[in-house]
Amino acid sequence: MSFSNTSTGDAPADPYTKANAATDVDGPEKIQDLASFLATSKYGMLTTRQAGSSRLVSRGMAIAGSADDKNGGLDLVFSINTESGKTDDIAADPEVNVSVLDADGSWASVAGHAAVVTDRVEVKKYYSPLLKAWLGDLGDGVHDGSENDPRIGLIKLTAETATHSVAQNGAIKTALKVTAAAVQGKPAQVNSLRHISEDEIKAWRALHGKE
Repeated sequence: MSFSNTSTGDAPADPYTKANAATDVDGPEKIQDLASFLATSKYGMLTTRQAGSSRLVSRGMAIAGSADDKNGGLDLVFSINTESGKTDDIAADPEVNVSVLDADGSWASVAGHAAVVTDRVEVKKYYSPLLKAWLGDLGDGVHDGSENDPRIGLIKLTAETATHSVAQNGAIKTALKVTAAAVQGKPAQVNSLRHISEDEIKAWRALHGKE
């Protein structure tokens, strides 16, 4: 790291990361577990760089699905109103992040390249009538929230790197382990922390015919 304000000798300055790092899980297993986690997730926080500024902005998004079954479920799809600010953000800077958290404490952070898609065949593939609740019916016979509404598009995220923290216990057992670790002055071993590199994802895509 380029920043440090402590000297710990041979002991790790970040013992939690060291204690929970899943060094015994290979790339394909990490990716398969991440894909399974994303497949059961309904919502994620999409972070973009705001067009015209350097600020990062996040918004909750319903996950519409995976972009391609062949990719193992890494590339997420979101249905959007193309008239919203997020389309301007992606046009200015397509590098985005999606984070997902579940009730058990497992979470994932996926960084990658986003693209706005307006192809009607693709839009209809992921369309849900619930989108009408967000777009409304403008009463002109065109902008009615249906699958043919030209405002509806997609954001497709091509994953490049990811971090996946897999909770190892239920909420009660985790709380007990954290309390015990605090008393003992030891890092709590409650998660399987997996970092998925760009090279690992590229190898996965090559294996699945995506590159």
